Amino acid sequence: MKKIKITALFLAILGVAGYFLFDYLGGNRPVELSLVTKTPDTLTGKTFRGTPLDKGLEAVFQTIQGTQKLHPGTSLHTIYYVEPAGKLDTMEVFAGINLPFGTQDLEVKKFSETRYILAKVTGSKWVMPGPETIKEKIQEFAEANKLTLSGYYIDKIVSETEVQVLAPVR
Repeated sequence: MKKIKITALFLAILGVAGYFLFDYLGGNRPVELSLVTKTPDTLTGKTFRGTPLDKGLEAVFQTIQGTQKLHPGTSLHTIYYVEPAGKLDTMEVFAGINLPFGTQDLEVKKFSETRYILAKVTGSKWVMPGPETIKEKIQEFAEANKLTLSGYYIDKIVSETEVQVLAPVR
């Protein structure tokens, strides 16, 4: 009986400590949603189509990160047109930076929408909500405000502890 009490106490302490660590890392921070009346930034980058294990995906991100180093103040953006369900599924992703002009080997993405829903997510990457959770919250916000989404999401990596998701509105 004494072992059961000690084990229960240990598990309770572990659970409370886990909760406080989760909270400390930002796991309980809400996703901040707002409607921005502005065209999303023009992006310069590359589109990759293949599997997540393909070396080409890594090459695209290395190219974009190299370009980002040449342009301080820019942020990495991704648009997943086709998200993979597994490691061997086909994906299509655009990776770029907010740069209004292209270079000889990079494509330019301009947006026609003049408004977007902005979701700000802060905290440690270990406890941030997943993409599906964020999309759900954006869709709920759009429905509550009678807005029609364009159907794609732009992920903006602001820092290691902040990600913004832009959902253009028609």
